[in-house]
Amino acid sequence: MEDIISAVLDPDTRPEDFAALPVPEHYRAVTLHADEVEMFAGVAAEAREPRRAVHLDDVAVPEVGPGEALVAVMASSINYNTVWSSLFDPMPSFTFLARYGRRSPLARRHDLPYHVIGSDLSGVVLRTGPGVYAWKPGDEVVAHCLSAELEAPEGHNDTMLDPDQRIWGYETNFGGLAQLALVKANQLMPKPAHLTWEEAGTPGLVASTAYRQLVSRNGAQMKQGDNVLIWGASGGVGAFATQLALAGGAKPICVVSSPTKAAICRAMGADAVIDRTDEAFTFWKDEYTQDPGEWKRFGRRIRELTGGEDPDIVFEHPGRDTFGASVYVTRKGGTIVTCASTSGYRHEYDNRYLWMSLKRIVGSHFANYREAWEVNRLIAKGRIHPTLSKTYALADAGQAVDDVYRNRHLGKVGVLALAPHEGLGVRDTAMREQHLDAINRFRRADRPTTSPR
Repeated sequence: MEDIISAVLDPDTRPEDFAALPVPEHYRAVTLHADEVEMFAGVAAEAREPRRAVHLDDVAVPEVGPGEALVAVMASSINYNTVWSSLFDPMPSFTFLARYGRRSPLARRHDLPYHVIGSDLSGVVLRTGPGVYAWKPGDEVVAHCLSAELEAPEGHNDTMLDPDQRIWGYETNFGGLAQLALVKANQLMPKPAHLTWEEAGTPGLVASTAYRQLVSRNGAQMKQGDNVLIWGASGGVGAFATQLALAGGAKPICVVSSPTKAAICRAMGADAVIDRTDEAFTFWKDEYTQDPGEWKRFGRRIRELTGGEDPDIVFEHPGRDTFGASVYVTRKGGTIVTCASTSGYRHEYDNRYLWMSLKRIVGSHFANYREAWEVNRLIAKGRIHPTLSKTYALADAGQAVDDVYRNRHLGKVGVLALAPHEGLGVRDTAMREQHLDAINRFRRADRPTTSPR
């Protein structure tokens, strides 16, 4: 593995040198264990500790099949699906692996008593399987997390409709929180040259999710002048929604839960920010009863910030806690676009405010290859920026997962894999200098005394 690291760090290493590097038989990986799936049974959500389920193991390097690539992972990141995996909730990810393993002899590789998790990476291609021509050893890449088979017709208009669509590192094995990762070649995209490995390893899942949900014709189809209400606007998905709204000529109304997060939204360029904790918005009277009076108060607050207009689009991902309010405050004929449901999957809302006001709810899940490619292009051009606030070592991934579970983070939390330290991997220093303040925005908020690099 040291030879691989040396080759990546040496700017004179040629593609043929990478192709000649021996691939080790084993690698270090963040794993879950199938024999621990009941460890949180009967434990209240707030008492669960996902880091207890997270291990760092030596695992066997998988066979590289047709259409696949083996990547040396320099850095990765924590997403909320990593939290779900580590809690074995709403179901153990081993259920997905067993289902995938039944699909074909090649897919059987994924059905193991351990699960290498993680749905982001930045790194360097080491090997490609038969039928891969667009990528070669030595290519510096990032990966999006859509794994699709495309043997059924449904997926050929929108890959996300493929009946065999899965999220890599969550519903498949050999994910990105590891020294090596196995991906389909059509998950790969060029690494933005002005970013470090850890910066480039964070946007893949969340930026692509936000792009499809907000911008794509498969989502809300945001246009110039739209008012866009964004829940969790400084978080993983929300911070990219905020940037996309600003870049697309819309007005984000950013909902956050602390003054620090409000300041981050203003630093991104948003001028309409609601700190729901400071303003004491509570949309449920108790576990079973919502409070329409709070919906109305929330709607009035939004109109104060928009000059009397209701949101054209509500960017939903908290789910149960906020969905009733989201449906209520959306303008007549507007759109609520939803994914994730991190506060609960069972949404409740008053349907009178949906049907009689001709609103629509759009479900959105990750992104297809074209959508992921488009948002990666925006990042590479410096139009939107990573939201990395903090980076952990691979051995500390469990703590990183716990931070995200308990909402102790800003933006994205990165994890170094083969990269020996932060700050490596920049190829375009001139472009980096142009955007350094924006690149370091979330770092500065997390560590106010740290100077931007």
